[in-house]
Amino acid sequence: MSGPTGAPAAAGNTTQPWRHGPVGIVGLGLIGGSLGLDLRQRGIRVQALVHRVATAERARARQLADAVDTDPSVLQGCGLVVLALPLDRLLDPPAELLATLPAGAAVTDVGSVKAPVLQRWRGRERFVASHPMAGTAEAGVEAGIPGLFQGRPWVATPEADTDPAALAAVRQLAETVGARWLTCEASAHDRSVALISHLPVLVGAALIEAAATGGAEACTGELVRALASSGFADTSRVGGGNPELGTLMARCNREALLAALGHYRRQIDQLEGLVEGHDWEGLQRTLSRSQALRPEFL
Repeated sequence: MSGPTGAPAAAGNTTQPWRHGPVGIVGLGLIGGSLGLDLRQRGIRVQALVHRVATAERARARQLADAVDTDPSVLQGCGLVVLALPLDRLLDPPAELLATLPAGAAVTDVGSVKAPVLQRWRGRERFVASHPMAGTAEAGVEAGIPGLFQGRPWVATPEADTDPAALAAVRQLAETVGARWLTCEASAHDRSVALISHLPVLVGAALIEAAATGGAEACTGELVRALASSGFADTSRVGGGNPELGTLMARCNREALLAALGHYRRQIDQLEGLVEGHDWEGLQRTLSRSQALRPEFL
C-alpha cells in the first residue's frame, strides 16, 4: 500500500467483537493500561501479563484488567493479544512469552516504529503491526486513563501476506475504543512519525535545554523558570516525557529521524536568517504560512 487509507471510527461495541475469547494485553503502562480500561468499560474481558509482582498488584487495584499475572499462562484462551511493550522488548521478546502466545490468536503491537518490528515478527502467523497515535507524558502502571484513543489515529502496516481476519480483528479493536483506523506501508509510517512524533521529542528537549542554559548564562535562571507559562508548556511537553521511550524511538528509527532533524535545522536556519536580516515581512509571511498549515495536522 503506497499511502494511508482509513474509515470513520465506528461507535464502541458493547459486545465481545472477536468471539474467540478475551483480549490479552502484555504490559499495562500508558497504552496497555488505557486499552484495558476502555475495553472493560465496554464489557470485554481483559487478561493481562506484566513483568513485576508489584505492577500486577497495582494493576489489580486500578482494575486495569479482569485478570493480571506475571505468569504468561494468563494469556491462554485469548483470541487477540496486544503487545504493549517497549520497543526493545518487542525486538527481543522473552522466550517464555513467545512460547505462551495462544496458537491461532491474532497478535498486534503498539510500537511507534514499524519496519524493525515487522522484521522481527514477520514469521509469526496472524501478526499485525500497528500503532495507536495517542499518548501523554506519563508512563507506568499509574499512567493508563480512559478515553485515550478516542478520535486518535490507529495505524496498521499490513504486508501482502498479512492474515485478513487478523487485520480485521485489530481494526475492530481500534474502532471499539473510538480510534480512527488507517493503513500504510511500514517505511512510510516510520518516515511520517519521525517528523510528527519523534522529532518533537528532541525539539522539545532542545527547547528545555536552551531555556536552562540560556538562563544560567544570563544569571536569570530562576526568573526564566518563574515566567514559563502555557506557551512553554505546550511546546516542551513531549521533550519532558519518558527518556527511555525517547531514546528507544531514536535508536529504532535513526535514519528517518536524522532526515527529520535535517529538515528542522534548515527551517531554524531560515528563521535565524530572517531575524538577523531584519526581514520582518518575510518573517510574518513564514508565521502566517505556519498558522494556516497547523490545522491540517490537528
